[in-house]
Amino acid sequence: MKEYDDSIIRRLKRMEGQVRGVIRMIEEGKECKDVVAQLSAVRSAADKAMATIVAMNLEQCIVEEQERGGDTGKLVKEAVELLVKSR
Repeated sequence: MKEYDDSIIRRLKRMEGQVRGVIRMIEEGKECKDVVAQLSAVRSAADKAMATIVAMNLEQCIVEEQERGGDTGKLVKEAVELLVKSR
């Protein structure tokens, strides 16, 4: 199991707060453009969180693979594919 630092948890908790804010906006009948703008911010935050998680894991995996004398190029390719699929 990979370890994540506290910054990821803080980032996800901020996103959780943003989503709750969007729900509140909808319940209060806020303008569509304002709701969409906030949802866009949530999506951007999710994209950044995914990229950070992939980067952290990739770094750990590369070190482990290098210690075993393996091919790190495959790991990089898999990480890129994961990010592309997440979009």
